[in-house]
Amino acid sequence: MASQRLEVLKGHLCAPVSHAEHGVSASRTSSQSGGVWGAVAQAPEDPILGVTVAYQKDPSPLKVNLGVGAYRTEEGKPLVLDVVHRAELMMLADRTLNHEYLPIAGLPAFNKLTAKLILGANSRAIAENRIATVQCLSGTGSLRVGAEFINAHYPFNKCVYLPSPTWGNHNKIFPSGGVAVKPYRYYHKGTRGLDFEGMCQDLYAAPDRSIVLLHACAHNPTGVDPTKEQWDMIRKVIRAKCHLPFFDSAYQGFASGSLDEDARAVRIFADDGGECMIAQSYAKNLGLYGERIGALSMICACPKAASKVESQLKMVIRPMYSSPPAHGARIVAAVLSDKDLFNEWTLELKGMADRIISMRQQLYAALQQRRTPGDWTHILKQIGMFTFTGLSKEQVAFMTREYHIYMTSDGRISMAGLGSKTVPQLADAIHAAVHKFGM
Repeated sequence: MASQRLEVLKGHLCAPVSHAEHGVSASRTSSQSGGVWGAVAQAPEDPILGVTVAYQKDPSPLKVNLGVGAYRTEEGKPLVLDVVHRAELMMLADRTLNHEYLPIAGLPAFNKLTAKLILGANSRAIAENRIATVQCLSGTGSLRVGAEFINAHYPFNKCVYLPSPTWGNHNKIFPSGGVAVKPYRYYHKGTRGLDFEGMCQDLYAAPDRSIVLLHACAHNPTGVDPTKEQWDMIRKVIRAKCHLPFFDSAYQGFASGSLDEDARAVRIFADDGGECMIAQSYAKNLGLYGERIGALSMICACPKAASKVESQLKMVIRPMYSSPPAHGARIVAAVLSDKDLFNEWTLELKGMADRIISMRQQLYAALQQRRTPGDWTHILKQIGMFTFTGLSKEQVAFMTREYHIYMTSDGRISMAGLGSKTVPQLADAIHAAVHKFGM
């Protein structure tokens, strides 16, 4: 009986199958639809990273890339900080290091030091053991872990209010993590500065216990930051409405050249004893772009809450990427724990920040020399890596087409991508675009 059943099964398996009999056309499924994934739509290029793609395709020797948010030397080359070289040499000489997995929460020494860097040596939250810190995949990963945690555990209004405008990825990260987003007023086109009144009005009008995303310093893309007095008023509005502040700190030390100055806004909130979330990145200030090294810190009401939050953050991370990479964390921990390396880092940071400030001054002077119509003082007033020029999409397209200047379509330029030799070319392009299209 068994042999008969096998023979019958063999006959079924070996019999030729007519696709027509089953209503399926082999040619239709394989060639017309492109197989299983044939119906997948072609995604557009990322609006920021796509600028670099277009730049790379341009054969012109005059091309200048001012789109990507990465520091460049005066010669337009990527920079590896000397302090990073030194830290890596120390690591290479340490034969006790290995390539084992880090804990889910990351390198413990890194977590402790990165919280101290953003909150300060005298932080109440650290002293009272009210902070939970986990190592994440740079700033983007820190925000995404935060979004997933909010979606799973925040018991109130699961909506993140984002400044308008903001870094483009913010509008993707939070919805991808299951959290809705809404805008609040931030940039005033007329003054090319902060719409402080509109910002406060919108935050006050938001439902109680909403989540508010704040740029810790060097707002991306505008380069417009609140003053110390404005930050304190923003804090009062947020605390009065019981909102949860979520800081994105991507440029500590890189904006003003001072680690403490660039952490001031975060510390204003942390020092009042309230709760908040902080995403950190070491891509810009240590040049560790490809190492994907960052952290998410959550200041809680008490040590017990902090312990529970950390346990649940690990539950978010485990199925997402299991554990973070070790190399970048070890570099950061080495720099932050060694007095000589730390002091050297602060000098290199100041040098990068000063070069960017110099580019602002040179570009402003070049536009003044050409008598370019309009008020360009915002170039000097804005801070950090980016300048929000106020140029239109048509002007940006014209500058790319005629002058091979590559920048995002909203008129944002990376000052870190400029050099003394390329400032005149950019000034010529802006001058021509303003004369052609007006302001």
